[in-house]
Amino acid sequence: MRAGRLAEPTDVPQRLDPLLAALTRHGITPEMPQDHGRAPALAVHAPGYLDYLATAYQRWQDLPNAGPEVLPNLSPYWNAVPGMQRPPCPSEAIIAQTGYYLGDLAVPLGPDSWISIIAASHVAASAADAVLSGAPASYALCRPSGHHARADRANGFCYVNNAAIAAQRLREKFARVAVLDVDAHHGDGTQEIFYARGDVLTVSMHADPKIYYPFFTGYEAERGHGEGAGANRNIPMPRGASDEDFHGAIDSALATIRAFGAEALILSLGFDSHRDDPIGILGVTTAGFGGVGRGIRQLGLPVVVVQEGGYQIEVIGDCLGAFLDGFVQG
Repeated sequence: MRAGRLAEPTDVPQRLDPLLAALTRHGITPEMPQDHGRAPALAVHAPGYLDYLATAYQRWQDLPNAGPEVLPNLSPYWNAVPGMQRPPCPSEAIIAQTGYYLGDLAVPLGPDSWISIIAASHVAASAADAVLSGAPASYALCRPSGHHARADRANGFCYVNNAAIAAQRLREKFARVAVLDVDAHHGDGTQEIFYARGDVLTVSMHADPKIYYPFFTGYEAERGHGEGAGANRNIPMPRGASDEDFHGAIDSALATIRAFGAEALILSLGFDSHRDDPIGILGVTTAGFGGVGRGIRQLGLPVVVVQEGGYQIEVIGDCLGAFLDGFVQG
């Protein structure tokens, strides 16, 4: 739903094809992930929320006038200390829980949604396990994306937070983990999950939230809370930000990661910063993503790259290719 109208979806299955083709061109053979069950998602998400995602569509069908997809028609107000998780929804009614757990009209649930949601979490966990086993880098081709998903709320095409799952898994071995989000949108879900923790640094560089989704978070003043004070950083970029602006933000973010003393990195890699993205407002070129790859490789940390957004099918494969070229060159 955009500006009061039903819109054609942008996160379509065909997004995977050019990304898989880019991997093939670089001699990378994808592997199917192990089925980890709910355990990876439960490490960062509330049990009641996952129960809701797994059962909502079937329960929705029992309504006397149910529509074809699960969508909220209310949104409860919640005021709490930053970093504090909400209690479970106090009502067992499906309408109430849908308003409680679905944060906007960009996260409908259909008959097969849970299959994809939980499978994406398995991809992220398996990519993290590869690094835990000694691989210097791995790439998690997740769909749907995850960085807008909070501990108990879906938002902005995202249902479970794949980057947070990978970061939490890396904490089994590494004392300090950093998450760098270069998607065009603020990684509000990732920020929320780790906002009161000092062991995981979250850095997000994104279009200025004064003029771009998610609007209500992503500002420089958000620095973390309690034990997490100072362990969150946001770098807003202006409309039309160029490759030079983009690379300047990356350099600043990497300096923050070095100062934190991170031992491993999660990269939330979105391609909706591209100037041709249908819902983007930044001006990054395809070649600009090569600079991301070079910077990440030069950081010298074990890294799990988690795929986030990017909706211009004609360019995202080349964007991933540019990233991989830059990573190799770095």
